[in-house]
Amino acid sequence: MHKDLLRLSQIAEADSRLIIGLMSGTSLDGLDIAYCHFTGQGRSTKVQVLNFTTSSYPESLKSELKSISSKPVVDLQKVALMHDYLGSYFADLILEALKTWNVEPSTVDLIASHGQTIFHAPFSQHQTAPYGNSTLQIGDADQIAVKTGIITLSDFRQKHIAAGGEGAPLAGYGDSLIFSSDTENRLLLNIGGIANFTYLPSNGNAGSITTDVGPGNTLMDQYVQRAFPGKQYDENGELAATGRVNLELLESLKNNPFFKLEYPKTTGPEVFSLAYVDAALEALGLAALNACDVLATLSALSEYGIVDSIKKCIPADHDYEVFISGGGMHNKHLLHALSSSLHKEIRSTEQLDVDPDAKEAVLFALLANECVCGAETHANSTEAGKSKLAGNPGQPQVYMGKISLTC
Repeated sequence: MHKDLLRLSQIAEADSRLIIGLMSGTSLDGLDIAYCHFTGQGRSTKVQVLNFTTSSYPESLKSELKSISSKPVVDLQKVALMHDYLGSYFADLILEALKTWNVEPSTVDLIASHGQTIFHAPFSQHQTAPYGNSTLQIGDADQIAVKTGIITLSDFRQKHIAAGGEGAPLAGYGDSLIFSSDTENRLLLNIGGIANFTYLPSNGNAGSITTDVGPGNTLMDQYVQRAFPGKQYDENGELAATGRVNLELLESLKNNPFFKLEYPKTTGPEVFSLAYVDAALEALGLAALNACDVLATLSALSEYGIVDSIKKCIPADHDYEVFISGGGMHNKHLLHALSSSLHKEIRSTEQLDVDPDAKEAVLFALLANECVCGAETHANSTEAGKSKLAGNPGQPQVYMGKISLTC
């Protein structure tokens, strides 16, 4: 038997596992690395984050990634080159982090790599027959496995699509396993480039849902980078707070077809781009609108997508607690608006013992834990795509992750 296959068998049968989760989002700002200790699987899963760091991308790498991301036409040679380069680069960042933490690579059981999404194309978005849902992440996991000597899982979204899903959002799988409560309804709100939430009722998850809701940080970040040279994002939402929402522009942006799709749904920066904002500004004769007013309006759009979706997806008579994660949680202007609109205190997932900045990386580590150790009763349904995770329409019940051996 191949040594890595024997190793996988031993990992699956062990009482606990050490797994590194990697996440790089559509903001293209860096790689989140979460070093986690897992026991159990399924509903018995327990996770402890032992170490966490974010390794920022250099400006040159950001520029290269932007040139091939969320665009229908790109340099295919650059995509191929970046796929291998990014995998090798991720491996270097992992080894550097492990050295800092005084952890020997040989003691780590698995790496779970989300990869870098460069295009997300659900059918609801592209509407091109005979093609179905599709998504593409780069950062070759074979490069990671060979260079680190650690068995690596990747391409989690592809199995979701193969089983009938849209490839996103995947947060509901991990959220339901580690954040469910017997005593309170919980809403796990993640504001990354795209905002999404998982709603977990206390009654055994009946009626739960996971869905994208629209832009989180993506439009605001893109606009800040263009309108305020040298800035990557609106720190604390301070720029938006000085502007005034332009209601005419806001109503135009709210007419995006995505907001009219049925739940659950998924989207990406391919839909919510600066071209979409510029077209609205031009059509309304607002091309010279004050930059802070535009930013205030984009913040209001993110608020609208989140609040409107929550009100449509959660029964009005359900009381619930809100826990937030993702880069958007640091935008005080947006959080104040959300709290006011929802009439809710918005708390960090830190209060549920998971670092909010590490949450997505932890969730992919959890998917790797499930892939290798999950019980058969939690595996694929006999009718792919029809079985629902915790009653969530559109969420096929599948194990996700392709396995790259070290040699």
